[in-house]
Amino acid sequence: MHIHILGICGTFMGGVAALAREAGHRVTGCDAGVYPPMSDQLRALGIELIEGYGADQMALKPDVFVVGNVVSRARLPDGSPKFPLMEAILDAGAPYTSGPQWLAEHVLQGRHVLAVAGTHGKTTTTSMLAWVLEAAGLAPGFLVGGVPLNFGVSARLGGGGAEPPAQVKEEPAQRAGDTGQGARPGAPPPLFVIEADEYDTAFFDKRSKFVHYRPRTAVLNNLEFDHADIFDDLDAIERQFHHLVRTVPAAGRIVVNDLEESLTRVLAQGCWSGRCGFGSAVSDFTAHGEASDFEVRQRGVPVGRVTWPLSGTHNQLNALAAIAAAEHVGVAPADACAALARFENVRRRMELRGTAGGVAVYDDFAHHPTAIRTTVDGLRRQLDAAGRQGERILAVFEPRSNTMKLGAMKSQLPWALEHADLAFCHTGGLDWDAAAALAPLGARARVAGNIDEIVRQVGAAARAGDHVLCMSNGGFGGVHQRLLDSLHNQ
Repeated sequence: MHIHILGICGTFMGGVAALAREAGHRVTGCDAGVYPPMSDQLRALGIELIEGYGADQMALKPDVFVVGNVVSRARLPDGSPKFPLMEAILDAGAPYTSGPQWLAEHVLQGRHVLAVAGTHGKTTTTSMLAWVLEAAGLAPGFLVGGVPLNFGVSARLGGGGAEPPAQVKEEPAQRAGDTGQGARPGAPPPLFVIEADEYDTAFFDKRSKFVHYRPRTAVLNNLEFDHADIFDDLDAIERQFHHLVRTVPAAGRIVVNDLEESLTRVLAQGCWSGRCGFGSAVSDFTAHGEASDFEVRQRGVPVGRVTWPLSGTHNQLNALAAIAAAEHVGVAPADACAALARFENVRRRMELRGTAGGVAVYDDFAHHPTAIRTTVDGLRRQLDAAGRQGERILAVFEPRSNTMKLGAMKSQLPWALEHADLAFCHTGGLDWDAAAALAPLGARARVAGNIDEIVRQVGAAARAGDHVLCMSNGGFGGVHQRLLDSLHNQ
């Protein structure tokens, strides 16, 4: 099959492209401003990339066009279509589908899907779960919205050839005849771990992506308001999460964060599957100790210990979610804990980019106020636990997501940055007054309209022993290296 992917350089669609290529399909694709790192990864796989969305790409005559949710029916100021290729596809009556739909029909069919949903921590928890299954010899396939350092790639088909652990129990979901693609007769279906995003599927399918995945194991990690560009309120997102719950079979498992009232409301709408809770004092799985070194208990009984370099209560909860999900497919919690001790995190998750002039510069994907707060707090706790209370945290961030650009959460920024010693906000492209929003922080907050000014401000304020934490869901104009270069030359 020849598929041509519109919006191929996005993390999700790039992952779909890599999986399709690995499965033996011919893959081509297009995007606006074909950009790395995804463009480099795709070209290395032999995938032809085309700049822009010109209608002349119809000449490729693929079997199907796979349309990313970056594509729309929008018009430019002169009235011409922003995506002429999509208009040509519709005019010609050519076959097209969405990325999630193609994935469901050509990759996920017949597999035991483990889907990780939540406002925060999806990428990290998905990576943890994939690594735990890999360490158990289960050779899972996966699609992650980032690059897990244990694997070095964001997607792979995986196998089904490894013998399951001895403790795997035959469940109705694994009955004979339900072996899935690539499985041996009578063997459990091969596993596939996927980051399950609540964002909409495509301009022609406004359901959340995750309703296409039909998981047997679904992780509901947390849930709060986000994506103000497509959801009116939290109730609307809760409805989408319940649509996911409705797709999990009775033999499946819902792994849920018991600390989240929003998820309690979701399950109160109906739950027809096994339920496994984590996080609260009365949950099935609980953690006891600091986030970097804690005991895991299952219904009060110690089952393992996780000692790792990660920080933050959020990562402790992510670990419990991965352990509970892995147990559903037969991985003993003790083995999961041992695997997590070797987990190397995900690129752009508190990734140390370098040190210059005694100042450490980190890159992190945090962009929602809650994620910003947990990231800053996690680093603060880690430093304090190491007896380094005097070392400062300089938070450098850009409100880049659609939600943040709309200003829907600007009032939460002072709370998010409460534990940063200094905060620097890139205001380029914002229609709201960032200085006014950050006023409660007083002299600790600075704003800058461009990257050069951010680099100048941070360079003037930084001193040896500081930790500069750069947070964005984009490339942030290469601010990390520019800061390192500036600090090195001071």
